[in-house]
Amino acid sequence: MSTKKWITVVAATVVLCLIVTLAVCPTVSAAVLRRGSTGSVVRTVQTRLKNWGYYFGAVDGIYGSQTVAAVMYFQRRNGLVADGIVGNRTAAAIGIRLTATPSTGGGTSSSNLYLLSCAVYGEARGESYTGKVAVAAVVLNRVKSSSFPNTISGVIYQPGAFTAVSDGQINIGTNDECTRAAQDALNGWDPTYGCIYYYNPRTATNAWIRSRPIIVTIGKHVFCT
Repeated sequence: MSTKKWITVVAATVVLCLIVTLAVCPTVSAAVLRRGSTGSVVRTVQTRLKNWGYYFGAVDGIYGSQTVAAVMYFQRRNGLVADGIVGNRTAAAIGIRLTATPSTGGGTSSSNLYLLSCAVYGEARGESYTGKVAVAAVVLNRVKSSSFPNTISGVIYQPGAFTAVSDGQINIGTNDECTRAAQDALNGWDPTYGCIYYYNPRTATNAWIRSRPIIVTIGKHVFCT
């Protein structure tokens, strides 16, 4: 076989391989939430839509038919394409940020950071920086404890666990300082030395929480085990 014919055969083979590769490996789409997605970001979407009167199902972190209907309702009312999918424009309207890859699992590190940051903002935005990190650390200590859910979203949304969830302040959003505090806690800083509870002694009325051993006081909060 001549060199020219050999090059032609090789080129044809390469083209064929590329066609096969493209056929079996579709391009990964931008991050979206759609039917079948699960995790803390889905739970946040459900919570916000429920608070605004669009969603009437359980806040369970599962993107099912009721969530699809609620998202479509929200999209129609806000001039968005009513496709039931939370892409970048719908996410921005809801007030959340999507990750760089589809959220179909238990939640990505960036969504965990955002949710933890929102919890810090709702619970401790008036506290010192150390006090903010301490609140985030309590959430993470609960994740590690066998007595609590084993995910950040599970801990934060456990019924009655945090005032910011009960009164809706978890949905206000966050700021840069609370995000940094949450990140520092995720990186391992724990000013509470392993505490899993905290409360404000000036406002707490629960006798049981007041009976817990106090480890440290930071700002208006006492931290206990």
